[in-house]
Amino acid sequence: MPLKLSLKPGEKFVLNGAVVQNGDRRGVLILQNKASVLREKDIMQVEDVKTPATRIYFPVMMMYLDESAAPKVYDEFTRRLTEFMSATRNPDILAECVAASRHVMAREYYKALMSARKLVDYEEQLSNVASGVQDRGDAG
Repeated sequence: MPLKLSLKPGEKFVLNGAVVQNGDRRGVLILQNKASVLREKDIMQVEDVKTPATRIYFPVMMMYLDESAAPKVYDEFTRRLTEFMSATRNPDILAECVAASRHVMAREYYKALMSARKLVDYEEQLSNVASGVQDRGDAG
């Protein structure tokens, strides 16, 4: 099944390890066969890896973008996932951790990346709640 990418002007994405940038107009690409594609918004730079969830996301992203790198980053992924799982009691998030692990084991790296993205989003929600509570406490 083809993958259709609708691109904004100037939007970047990675296609099989190559960084590609759209021109100055909206564009549409249709990929006819399997390829590793990651949009700019889903690409994490190493300097952005600062939290427990991003330490899971980043190695999964590396496995997805370059499957030959999987053996190099797999141990980091499992160590960070184990740490994350021991620090949370949320059953939905624990289920996402298990899903990410299963997908990695099956070499379904894009699916694993989507599970890892949910962990990052969850962590950001917790951070926003904590900072919101702190902000309200400071205001009073």
